[in-house]
Amino acid sequence: MEEKSAAVRQHRLVLENRSAGTITGISDVVSFDENSIVLDTNAGLLTIKGEGLHVTRLNLEKGEVDMEGSVDSLVYSSNESLHRSAESFFTRLFK
Repeated sequence: MEEKSAAVRQHRLVLENRSAGTITGISDVVSFDENSIVLDTNAGLLTIKGEGLHVTRLNLEKGEVDMEGSVDSLVYSSNESLHRSAESFFTRLFK
C-alpha cells in the first residue's frame, strides 16, 4: 500500500514574489508561451497567466516544473474539459 501512495505525486505550488515558482504533481505540460502555461496536475488543469513566462526546468519523471516571469493569475479547472475538447476535435476531423 505504501508503494501506491508513493506513486501518487503530491501537488504543491510555491510562488515567490509573483515572479518565480516551483510546481510538483505535474503529469503533463499541455501548452506554454510567454503569456500562459497550462499544466495537467493531479489537482486538475492549472493555467498560469502573466507576462514573460518561461519554463526553466521540467522533469516529467518526477512531475516537477520550475517557472519564472510575471504571474497575473493561477486558475484550476477540471481535466475533463481538456479531454472533451480533444475528443470533439478528433470527432470533427474524421467526420
